[in-house]
Amino acid sequence: MTVHFIGAGPGAPDLITVRGLELVKRCPVVLYAGSLVPEAVVAQAPAGARVVDTAPMTLDEIAAEMEAAHAAGKDVARVHSGDPSLYGAIAEQMRRLDRLGIPYDITPGVPAFAAAAAALGTELTLPGVSQSVVLTRTAVRASAMPEGEDLAAFAATGATLAIHLSVNNLAKVVRELSPHYGADCPVAVTYRVSWPDEEIVRGTLADIRDKVKAAGFTRTALILVGHALAAEGFADSRLYDADHHHVLRPRRPGGA
Repeated sequence: MTVHFIGAGPGAPDLITVRGLELVKRCPVVLYAGSLVPEAVVAQAPAGARVVDTAPMTLDEIAAEMEAAHAAGKDVARVHSGDPSLYGAIAEQMRRLDRLGIPYDITPGVPAFAAAAAALGTELTLPGVSQSVVLTRTAVRASAMPEGEDLAAFAATGATLAIHLSVNNLAKVVRELSPHYGADCPVAVTYRVSWPDEEIVRGTLADIRDKVKAAGFTRTALILVGHALAAEGFADSRLYDADHHHVLRPRRPGGA
């Protein structure tokens, strides 16, 4: 048997990958994070499957489910939200499986920051504005941030920031980013993107706190910060420039 860690995507059932959905459809055991994964995804499990919401469970209890499935020779679909490589808490599960000698694999999913950019209708990297995206979070009740991984350090680069798990720490976000990006820097806070109750609040570092407070976001929201969110007049990418030649678009005879 195999434990399949599956990224279910940001929320909409049709944003899970084809591979991920096929695994859910055939696995006799499905463990899913019910607070973040829609029931419509796990509803695709085969008839008679053991479907367990792991939201209220401990790591030991989750590992016990996997161990029992292994003993019975049953594949497990372990379904996480977004992409499991980002704040997915799969590393400690895989470590347990390594100790138990249980095989596993990983199927990636659409990450929250990508879904948020799509909902905003924006590109997070623009020529001459920002060519980097930093995926980070702040410390509230979760694990402490490692030394050197602070917002001010990332902000000094001017990159577009995708700040996870931090909507309840928005005051700190604004305070630490304003000196680097300026009070007029665009901000978007996206709540449950691709779910039926999706909401998006746009603003600047100067006014985003009041807007988010009025919206009542307290969890499952992603904060995007950076000038790429509202840039105009940026240069076209060299990718499709007529003067830019490469192996798939060689220089044309008589051309530049």
